Order: sequence, then structure tokens, then C-alpha cells
Amino acid sequence: QVRLVESGGGLVQAGGSLRLSCAASGSIFSINTMGWYRQAPGKQRELVAIINSGGSTNFADSVKGRFTISRDNAENTVYLQMNSLQPEDTGVYYCNVNAKYNPFIGPREYWGQGTQVTVSS
Repeated sequence: QVRLVESGGGLVQAGGSLRLSCAASGSIFSINTMGWYRQAPGKQRELVAIINSGGSTNFADSVKGRFTISRDNAENTVYLQMNSLQPEDTGVYYCNVNAKYNPFIGPREYWGQGTQVTVSS
């Protein structure tokens, strides 16, 4: 199966930057999309950014122009660079990977354990 390990969360002042990393390991046959979701207190989990195997990206409107997503296919790692952070970016950020661990079985969704991002005003 696939395991995801996230890192890079923390506390930052408004206007600051953070970089999140998520490394996938285990029995990986192929990875389709890699992305980041976040969940603020009292709110539903929402998509922040996603990148497919070809490098095409999609972002939530609220983060366009401030966040970038990239992936290292050789290391099975996805990164989220977050600039100009605002208090409304506060939440738990979850890594999400759509991957196959077996060539004969369809892809599955995998989730990281989450990393806290807190932006103070």
C-alpha cells in the first residue's frame, strides 16, 4: 500500500511563507494526481491545489497567485509553497495522492495525517 508523510507546517505571521512537503512511499506502481486539501475549524475540507502526472495544476481561487504546487516524480514527493499567508489560510493541511500499488488494480485515494498551519494576524 501507499504511505504519506507530511512535513513543514507551523506558526507564521501574516504575510509570511511556509513550504509543505509530502512524501509517498510503499508499494507504488504509479501516481496520478497529488494534491493538498485543508480543513479550517468548523468548516469542511476543501481543495487547495492539485497537480497531475503531466504537471498540470489547479488551485482554489482563494490561493491563486500566492501558492504554488510542484512534484518530484523521482522522489514521489509533492510540495506546496505558500506565500503571502493570511489568517484565513489557517487550518490542517492534508496531502492527497491518487495512486496504484498494483498494475492490475485500479487507483485509490490516500491521505496524509495532516499538518497544522497557523497564520497569526
